[in-house]
Parts: sequence; structure tokens; C-alpha cells
Amino acid sequence: MIKVDSELLDFISHAAKNTHPNEFAAFLREDKGVISEVVFSPFSIFGKNSSTISHFSLPIDTSIIGTVHSHPSDNGLPSDRDLNFFSHYGKVHIIVRYPYERWNFFFYSREGDFLEYEVL
Repeated sequence: MIKVDSELLDFISHAAKNTHPNEFAAFLREDKGVISEVVFSPFSIFGKNSSTISHFSLPIDTSIIGTVHSHPSDNGLPSDRDLNFFSHYGKVHIIVRYPYERWNFFFYSREGDFLEYEVL
């Protein structure tokens, strides 16, 4: 089961609300088995229909285990483009859908399978 820090979910929720109606996107960092931090790429682009984040600008960091992004709609399912990106980077991917509350978080594997998670 995926473990995630509750304060991180609050931070992601606020970031998604502040970027709305554009998508928000970042990388996820794990510490001692708990996803506890987001890492922003310096060359991120947040748009209405998609976001772009580049892992090329990040240092080599084995604690980065996936990504998070928002969907400014009520759809929490990954798109085909999301699934393609998931398959290339990381093992855990979070989508938070509008209105970006605690129950609007969805965790996926790199294959796009739903993952259960525990909030700490």
C-alpha cells in the first residue's frame, strides 16, 4: 500500500486550487517509504488542457518516485497521454480532480492501475 503524508495532500490541494483552471504538475519524492514532498521542475508549463514537466532539469535523485497533476474537471481517470507519461517515469502517479478535496485524489501505477493508499 502507498503511504502519503497528509500535509502533502493539503499542499497539493492548495496548489491545484491556485492553478485552476489550469493543470498543476510536479514530481513526487519519497522518504522512508512515505510520499512526503513535491519537486517542481524549473521548466514546468501549466495549461488549461495539459501540463508539461521536464525531468531533464532535475538532479539525479532516486527518491523521486513519480508525479502528481491536477485535472480541472471532475474526471480523475488518466488520459492516454497521462498513461504514456506514467509508463516512462516513476512508479506512483497521483491525479487530483476538481474541486481538489481530500476525496478527489486518485493514485495510479506506471501501468495505469489504481493503487490503494494510506494517509499518515
